[in-house]
Amino acid sequence: MIDFHYAPTPNGWKVAIMLEECGLEYTTHLIRLSDGDQFKPEFLAISPNAKMPAIVDHDPGDGWDGPVPVFESGAIMLYLADRTGQFAPKADDRRGRKELMEWLFWQVGNQGPMGGQLSHFQNYAPEDDKDYGFKRYLGEYDRNLGVLENRLEQGDWLVGGAYSIADMLAFPWVFIAKPLGASLDEFPRVADWRARIKARPAVQRAIDLHKANQNRGQHRVDNNKVLFSQTSASLRPGKG
Repeated sequence: MIDFHYAPTPNGWKVAIMLEECGLEYTTHLIRLSDGDQFKPEFLAISPNAKMPAIVDHDPGDGWDGPVPVFESGAIMLYLADRTGQFAPKADDRRGRKELMEWLFWQVGNQGPMGGQLSHFQNYAPEDDKDYGFKRYLGEYDRNLGVLENRLEQGDWLVGGAYSIADMLAFPWVFIAKPLGASLDEFPRVADWRARIKARPAVQRAIDLHKANQNRGQHRVDNNKVLFSQTSASLRPGKG
């Protein structure tokens, strides 16, 4: 029922986790980022930002006319939560919904981008041009770990005392803390939260999805301009 356009990255894992947790039927379409699949016209029609993940829901239910494409991980997660009635406070729980939105926007506007930049400088930037960027984004990444640590002082989960899409969104960028050159030693509540989520069978299945296709440093700034030197021309078919 759902086409899932995916690559095995933290942002891809978010939606994979939700699909697995909800038990939804889906077909995975692997996006080979290093080959430029994200710039193909058929994918840009679904995800105009040329980023995965993205989905197309072929059975969205009443109120929709035809298949529904959704791009951006936070929007996808919220769409799936509303579609299934799972892992999010209901619309009439105004306080819970407000908190969910706060942590959703925090993740996609703070933790995710800072983690992504840290990953770039740690794993893919030229050796002679990475130190400042690495230190800068490691500091921002640690600051966001501190935000999570403070929040988890109030309970086991980020929103409403229950596991939700807020946790699924934030988990992948904490899951890879060590490969990013960061440590959870000063964040014991975050480390415990990470372990509890990692132990969930649905999360394990999601992280293993197309695991062999992860970029483990083989595609870097100095050998893959498709992945790391994108411009507006990349979004124009035949011009990338």
